[in-house]
Amino acid sequence: MGASALYHLASRGHRSVVLLEREEAFGTGATGRCAGGVRYQFSTEINVKLSQASLPMIERFKDEIGQEVNYRQCGYLLVATNEADASAFQRNVKLQNSLGVGTELLSGDEVRARLPQMRFDDALAGTFHQKDGLVDPNSVVMGYVSAAQRLGAKALTNAAVTGIRVREGKVEEVATRAGSIKTRTVINAAGPWAGVVSQMAGVHLPIVPIRRQMFTTTAMPDVPRDFPFVIDFSQSLYFHRDGEGLLVGMSNQNEKPGFDQNVDEDFELVNLEAAIQRLPMLERAGRAAHWAGLYEVTPDAHPIFGHTHVDGFHVVAGFSGHGFMHGPVAGKLMAEFILDGAFKTVDVSALDLARFEEGRLIREYNVV
Repeated sequence: MGASALYHLASRGHRSVVLLEREEAFGTGATGRCAGGVRYQFSTEINVKLSQASLPMIERFKDEIGQEVNYRQCGYLLVATNEADASAFQRNVKLQNSLGVGTELLSGDEVRARLPQMRFDDALAGTFHQKDGLVDPNSVVMGYVSAAQRLGAKALTNAAVTGIRVREGKVEEVATRAGSIKTRTVINAAGPWAGVVSQMAGVHLPIVPIRRQMFTTTAMPDVPRDFPFVIDFSQSLYFHRDGEGLLVGMSNQNEKPGFDQNVDEDFELVNLEAAIQRLPMLERAGRAAHWAGLYEVTPDAHPIFGHTHVDGFHVVAGFSGHGFMHGPVAGKLMAEFILDGAFKTVDVSALDLARFEEGRLIREYNVV
């Protein structure tokens, strides 16, 4: 979100913009630790529309930004194994189809026919959309950063924000490890750390960091080249091709909020056992790598866009696990909000911070 906002502001002629990155390199935070999935399959109109705006930007990325991002449209196949999820899938597909997204609703038999390598005797239904897929996160981040720098914007690493000065309700200055910057406008795009950054300005955000982890396997030649991004929905268990092997992940429903990004070895065994039950050939594979990252979770699993009670302090955060795929349009929307005073590409005005106090939550079902 930060790299995208930097680029979109610079592309409209505003070069006195600086991106502050706390790490030694860009794209090593939550974005660099995600699974790289992009999809149209959501359960709310606003998230579908964000995908409809953002994913074509990724398709055009090389032509517009000059960076290859390896967009592989392998399709997402979500599998329901209980009646509640199967009913929700029907509603979701109806919504997606009404908005122009060609998601297919599959029967249990059709799921099994598409995934002969997997054990899905209990599948009741599935959904599939071919244009969902995978993108390289680091390439997107560096593409935006490099393009913004070519336009004259600045991007600094090792520049963690240590304080935000607010006077008479207005932003005045941002303090960093690399020095201070006087400014009247701040966009908080700090992802899982957005709540911490906002507290520096006296703003409370209902965003909590939740650890999610995954592992990759050694080569699995029996997995077909057209293997989709498979999600066993009730278990929040997922599989997709990664090089010659697979990437496998699973959400720990008992995970407590926190910033720990170390791999929980005990839960990894739970993940592995569940994965082998679904894909028995995993027993013959080795583990190539594993890591953990952070989701930035809001109470309704939707992001926060726009202003706060502090004049000049804006937020684009809280994407609850689907920020990477919506990052391109999110940065564009923030540029519109700052420069034009309104969100134009997609109307996300309902996703403001005030909705939590006013009881206007919009709940997303398709969160893994």
